Amino acid sequence: MEGKSMKAAYYDVPGGPEVLSYAEVEAPGCPEDGVLLRVEAISIEGGDLINRATAAPQAAGHVPGYAASGEIVEVGAKVRDRFIGQKVTSFDMGGSHAELRAVKASRTWIVPDGLEMAAAAALPISFGTAHHSLFARGNLADGETMLVQGGAGSVGVAVIQLAHRAGSKVLATVSGADRAARLRIYGLDTAIDYRSEDVTAAVMRLTDGRGVDLVVDPVGSTLAESLAALRPEGRLVFVGNAGRASLDLDLWPALQANQTLLGVFMGSQLEKPDVHRTVDDMLRLAATGELEVPLDRRFSLCEVAAAHAYAENNSILGRVVLVP
Repeated sequence: MEGKSMKAAYYDVPGGPEVLSYAEVEAPGCPEDGVLLRVEAISIEGGDLINRATAAPQAAGHVPGYAASGEIVEVGAKVRDRFIGQKVTSFDMGGSHAELRAVKASRTWIVPDGLEMAAAAALPISFGTAHHSLFARGNLADGETMLVQGGAGSVGVAVIQLAHRAGSKVLATVSGADRAARLRIYGLDTAIDYRSEDVTAAVMRLTDGRGVDLVVDPVGSTLAESLAALRPEGRLVFVGNAGRASLDLDLWPALQANQTLLGVFMGSQLEKPDVHRTVDDMLRLAATGELEVPLDRRFSLCEVAAAHAYAENNSILGRVVLVP
């Protein structure tokens, strides 16, 4: 579809949601090793917000966005396992905020029957990050106790569900009793309201002074608190910086406690065969209702600036979705 146009969101300079524009732009061509999607749903990821606010685009008119689902309308010459008409969800480092998206076939997953396209768009990054953090990096075992910072975020909700399914006791930091009640539906054992409680003290009280075995921290500004909540020889998986903190951290106490700090960045992991298969498995679980992908609110793609502002400035539960 090279030479044709499409509607898309774009920005030329980093900044607040107001830097986003919506207009007619040139449509992408289909790469030889990829597919072209007619986008049906776009998940606004935490990385989308951070990149738009802080990262200069590679070129003027940059179309942002990691995650989108849609129908394949063109297949590259080198692709053998994807077909026109298939419904897929996709991940890449840009290009999701548009009516059409060109993406490598290896960065797509077939959407199983029964799964809504908006949920399919939101699942790979949030649940892929959660699974990789808990099991591939965090080595979570049945019967262990774990804490997730920011339990109401999309990664937090995924962590709660997957850790609960694995037989772990799950603690999470949240804001407010209403959000805590909603998270208990997903398997949360105990909510800690970070606005009114000392999180480290609460964790120690709940674990009889021992600390948790594992912390998953997508917030970043809470890393010191996360380390303090760990037992000696516990594991901390750092998966993001939603708090946009400077990340200055005194690691001497962690060294003395023989604790382990592990990083996870899913942008470099999702094409790996084992990770790709894991996302396939979770898409099937979501299609049968065994996992739930919470969606907070939907906006039209033409409302992209308002959608980014809403995602940044509200205590959302799950993902905000754009619909072309």
